[in-house]
Formats: sequence, structure tokens, C-alpha cells
Amino acid sequence: MGRAPSSVLTILRQNPRARQTQIRNLTVETRDTDYSKNKQHYTDIAKQVCRIVRTKPSWEQTLLSNFPSFNFNDLMLFMEVLKHQNNVLFTFRFYIWLHSNYGFSPDLDSCNALFDSLVKVKACKAAMYFLDNTGFSPNPSSLERYIRCLCKVGLIEEALCVFSKLKEIGVKGLIKTWNSVLSCCIKVDRTDLVWKLYQDMIESGVVVDIDADTVGYLVQAFCKDGKVSEGYELLRQALEEGLEPGLVTFDRLISGFCKEKNFDRVSELLHTMIAINRYPDIHTYGEVIKELCKSGKGLEGYRVFNDLKGRGYVLDRVMYIIMINGLCKMELVGDARKLWFEMINKGILPNDYTYNALIRGYCKIGNLEEAKELHKKMCGKGYGGTTLSYNIMIAGLCLHRETYEAYRLFMEMTQKGVAHDVITYNTLIRGFCKKGRIADGTNLLKELLARGLQPSTNSYNPLIEKLCEMGDVQEAKSLWNDMCNWDLKPLVRTHDYLITGLCEQGFVTEGMQQLKEMLNSKLKPQKGTLERLVLCLSRADSFDDSLLVIELMFRLGYKPNKDIYRPLVTKLCSENSNFVETCLGDILERN
Repeated sequence: MGRAPSSVLTILRQNPRARQTQIRNLTVETRDTDYSKNKQHYTDIAKQVCRIVRTKPSWEQTLLSNFPSFNFNDLMLFMEVLKHQNNVLFTFRFYIWLHSNYGFSPDLDSCNALFDSLVKVKACKAAMYFLDNTGFSPNPSSLERYIRCLCKVGLIEEALCVFSKLKEIGVKGLIKTWNSVLSCCIKVDRTDLVWKLYQDMIESGVVVDIDADTVGYLVQAFCKDGKVSEGYELLRQALEEGLEPGLVTFDRLISGFCKEKNFDRVSELLHTMIAINRYPDIHTYGEVIKELCKSGKGLEGYRVFNDLKGRGYVLDRVMYIIMINGLCKMELVGDARKLWFEMINKGILPNDYTYNALIRGYCKIGNLEEAKELHKKMCGKGYGGTTLSYNIMIAGLCLHRETYEAYRLFMEMTQKGVAHDVITYNTLIRGFCKKGRIADGTNLLKELLARGLQPSTNSYNPLIEKLCEMGDVQEAKSLWNDMCNWDLKPLVRTHDYLITGLCEQGFVTEGMQQLKEMLNSKLKPQKGTLERLVLCLSRADSFDDSLLVIELMFRLGYKPNKDIYRPLVTKLCSENSNFVETCLGDILERN
């Protein structure tokens, strides 16, 4: 046997343990070097993929050809893409491509990382798709962030579904997650869900953690349900416990009490806000002033407006519009005009709402020349070419019986391409009826219908009333039937006109039938209508019906005028009717 070379023997004679250590170290260094090189390779590929995904719109069709020998189904590549892609939506798109082409499924860490990133940028639909597609279960904190994300974009049903899953695994949830769901319910007007969630909070013990935000959402829910006083009581208790909701909560309460015309409570809330350093902003005061003006307390609103100026509030265009409109409704157009110029001097230019408010004021007091001049200026500024602005002018002109000028504006609208709406037609129809121009009013109604506009009660009522007044009850009945075919409800006074019109023209039976239908509809005829009806019935020798109508008047709380008894007394004297005498005597005792 040949001997081993001496150099080999020398190595073999060395310490075996030392030799093993050298071999092991050599192996580890080789493995680390290989992994580092391998990882760097994936990193380089991932960076190229990220750039292609970001810059090429249709990269899905060309990516494989760019890397023909590369295995895209490798988890390491996806992890590197997830790390280096600076837009999570591009990463998500890359995931969809991998899943579609390779059935790729990321590991748990990658799923959590991608899901959390989608939630962070509020890509809720993408996060939802990813959950459904992978079937993985995020950790509770991720689920809570997902719930809050869904609520921010208004997906309340989806948020509640995830919320129920959270409760199924025994997680109560943070109070800010509960608040997020409550807030979303308020925004989508689902107060029923608010109270259900509140009951769940009580049952799960979370109610002990409620904060000022929770109280605020519950108060707002009360206000939306029309239970403003209950909301106020909850706020009062919360303030006693040191919980101070935000401005929105106070605004909702103030708005609710304004609508109820409970201005004492409004004043109390404003003082409370100032006391806890929740200073009301200009929008809060604007709501108060607007409601004061609507409630006939415009002078009080004007006092608040001037007080705000004195306290240094910067009043915006909206505030000036509210106050100018309120003053015009009180016919204080001079004061409104002063505010107009004050606003302009402050650099706030009038807009169409401001012009319309002042024009309406001039029309109301009958200063049509100023109204026309202002409307002309408004058109010159580019604001006047709207249906609303023309409707205001037409209404003002018709109010003061200038129907010719109103009709000229009506035709001008057509020339300028400004659309007529139902209000335009109704206003002019009423204006024509006031002037006795029934034919013109009827033609406008026909034009309204021919243009495919939906008529309203006010499209018919003025015509029916004027026709009855002029004695043309047959045409009035025809229009009445047309109105009923449109399922429109006549006004009470229109019923009155038709009843008296029918009876005065000798159609007593129809008039009494109309009265019966009116009473069956729970409508109360006017006293004057019933008195005229009694006179008509008496002239037609319908004394029994006359007595029935007088009896009806007493039942409705009316005290009949004594003049309506004269025909009945005359009948009593001429016929000596025991029935009439008995009934009339009973009636006269009550009168």
C-alpha cells in the first residue's frame, strides 16, 4: 500500500477537536455568505419589480418576460417588495397578480404587514378584499384599527360585522373604537344602532370607560330623535362629572332648542359653553340669529348680531345674509341696506343670496323701483340669471298687481335660457287670478302640464277659487277633478270656495255633498262659508238643511251671526211650522 504524502499525515496528526472547529467555521462562513448573496439578489429583483409596478401602467402583461427565469412564487420576493415599495396599493396590486398567476399565499407576518398598511391609508375596500381572499385572522388591535377605518369612510354595516367578530373572541374593544362606531351611526342617521350599541356597552362593562366623546354622540342621538330635553339632561349630568363634549354636541342642542323656540335654554347653553372655555363660534351664533328671525324675534337677533360685532367677532358673508334676510322679513329694509353697505366696506362682496334677500325685502314693502334696479345690477354682476332670482321678482310684482311686468320677466327667462319651474308658473297663475285674467291663468296651467312639470296644489287653487267667485262653477269642478286625479289635496279655503260657489249657483245638493266630504276628511270649514251656506239654503227653501248647518256651526265652536236667522223667522211666520219653531227656539237659546 502506498504511503500518504507527509503533508497529509501532518494534518491528520493535528488535534482532532481543533480540526473540527476549523471545518465548522468554514462551513458557517460559506452558508452566511451564500444567504447574504441570495438575499441581495432578491432585494435587487424586488427593487426592479417595485419600479416597474410604479411606472408601467400595464406591467402585468410584461413582468414575466422581464424576468424569464425567476420564480415569482417565492415568499422572500414578496417580503422584499413589501419592504421596498413605498405605496401599499402598488404592493396590493402585485399581490393580486401573484395570487392570480401562482395561487400565491403570503405567510402570517406578511399578511399582517400588508393588512395593517392598507388600513393605515384607509384603503378599506382593498383590506376587505384581502381578508376575504386570504382568510387570515388579524390580531385584535389590527381589527380595531380596521373598524375605525371602516367607520371613517361610512361603512357602518361592515364595521358592525367586524365589531361582532371582535366580541366573539372575547375582546371588549377600546372606548375609542366604540366611539368611532357611534360617530358613524350618527353620521348615517342610524340612531337605532346608537342605542343598541349603548346597551351592548352596558352589558360588556365598557360603559364605565365612557368619555366626553361618548356622551357627545349620545346627546346628538337624542337630538336627532327629537328628544332635545333628554339630551340636555345627559349633558348636564356629564358636566357635573367633569366630562365636557365638543362644540358639535352643544351646537346640536342649541339647534334643537332653537327649533322648539326655547331660547331661554339656548341662552343657558351659550353661557355654559363660555364658562367651560368651549367658546361658541360664528356658525353657532348664526344658527341662533337665524332661528330668532324665523320665530318673530328678529330684533333680538339683531341685538345679538351687533353684540358680536362689539365683541370683536369677524362676521362673514353668511352672517350678513342671515341678518339682512331677517331685517327684510321685518320690513326693516333701511337697516338691511345699511348692513349691505357695511358688508361691502369690509371687503365682503354680495353674492346671489345677498341680492335676493334685499330684493325680496324691497318687494315686500312695495318699493318695486329699487327692487328692479337691484335686480338689474345683480344681472350685470352675473348673479341674476337664475330661476330663483326671477321667481322672487315675479312674486314681488304679482304681489303688487303688476302682472304685465311680471309676465315680461317670465318671457325674458325664456329668451335668456333660464328655466321656468312650478313656482314660476304658480306665482304668475295667482297673479293673473288676482287681476281676474282667468284665461291667461288657465293657459299657463296648460303650458305647465304640456312641459311635463309636476303641478302642485297651488297650480289649481287660485283658478278654482276665482272661477267660483265669478260663478263659473262647472269649470271650477273640472279643474277640481283634474287636481284630484293628480292626487293633490286642495286647501281648506278652496273647499270653502267650491261649497259656496255651488250653493250660490243653485247646486245646493252638490254643495251639501261637498261639505260632507270635507267633514269626512277632518277639515273644518270657515265660519263665513257656513253662514253663506245657510243663506243659500234658506233662499232655496232648504230649511231643514239650514238648521243642520247652524247646528254644525255650534258643534265647531262658531257663534252664528244673527242675520242668518231672518229667512228662518220669515218662514216660521209664513208657515207656522212647529218643526222650524222648535228647532229655531232651541238654537236661539244657545245663541
